[in-house]
Amino acid sequence: MLELLGQDYFVERSQFFNLFNYITFRTGGAMFTAMVIAFAIGGPFIRWLRKKQGKGQPIRADGPEGHLLTKKGTPTMGGLIILISLGVSALLWSSWSNPYVWAVLAVTLGFGVIGFVDDFAKVTKQHHGGLSARLRLGGEFFIAFVAGTVMLAAEWIARTPYAAHDVGGFLQALMAGDSLTAVALPFLSDWGVQLLGFYILFSMIVIVGFGNAVNLTDGLDGLAIVPVMIAGGTFGIIAYLVGRFDYSQYLGIPHVEGVGELATILGAVLGASLGFLWYNAPPARVFMGDTGSLALGGLLGAVAVATRHELVLAIVGGLFVLETLSVMIQVAVFKRTGKRVFLMAPIHHHFEKLGWQEPTIVIRFWIISMIFAMAGLATLKLR
Repeated sequence: MLELLGQDYFVERSQFFNLFNYITFRTGGAMFTAMVIAFAIGGPFIRWLRKKQGKGQPIRADGPEGHLLTKKGTPTMGGLIILISLGVSALLWSSWSNPYVWAVLAVTLGFGVIGFVDDFAKVTKQHHGGLSARLRLGGEFFIAFVAGTVMLAAEWIARTPYAAHDVGGFLQALMAGDSLTAVALPFLSDWGVQLLGFYILFSMIVIVGFGNAVNLTDGLDGLAIVPVMIAGGTFGIIAYLVGRFDYSQYLGIPHVEGVGELATILGAVLGASLGFLWYNAPPARVFMGDTGSLALGGLLGAVAVATRHELVLAIVGGLFVLETLSVMIQVAVFKRTGKRVFLMAPIHHHFEKLGWQEPTIVIRFWIISMIFAMAGLATLKLR
């Protein structure tokens, strides 16, 4: 947005306006702006949701018994608080000419719309089943395909002479077998797994998979939002380093020109999530619902693809991976043997069934998330 305001004119005449050239300053501004918006709209928005939804989010009858007492009547779709705050702040503080900004925002808002429709169906039917899996995944994969292709094309355009910018040249680059279509491996520099044209499919799986991983984790008050903040802050650092040629060369990590701008969006994620946590802390006044969890998970997946740190996301977001694996293991073993590995999946419900108190589970999972984030950051220096 700063380009529309004549940024260069002001920068030439004021040291203060020169600050807007720095991603770090704009990231801080995006975080503060999103936080203020979330605090400001949160209370009135929750009251409006209560009035419109009546009975609130339907609670699963086969879930932990305490949920029917403590969570019944709590409104959902609180993710709209995050999306509004994040979207406004990102548009205020990010560069509108950066393709990675638009690709990540498209995934975030697109997944948010799918989540909103799913939540709306659940509230309307008063049943935990929303959109069909086929329709929901179809929409997610389409959005991920468009965003993944745009981000890969943006990186290719930055690498090639202007005269070669055509569809044929892009398709040839997909089959050339260079770093453009290689997946970087943690702990190793200048080496990766070559996927050629299948890299776009891989990027789609990362974005959709992580969107649904965060969605599975969102089952207790505050459980998903803080790990999202931790992963978002970690990838804000990674995006900034990857976007700087000097830092990426020093650390031996992939350099992607322009991707550092995503730090502003991740700053907005931190601010919006912090504001939302004020209302989502136990006992939650509102749930983010699929509206928020799908959008934030998709955002993290898209940032990981843009920064070429897809596998590091599996480390930084290790808590989300564990939650997803617990569901996959439970389903696979039950179909094969008729027995359950966990008392209930995802795994946070298993601990509830064991008698752990909800705040104990949530805080311990936060700690685990921090450990995973530190391990993910360690991969940058150990290459």
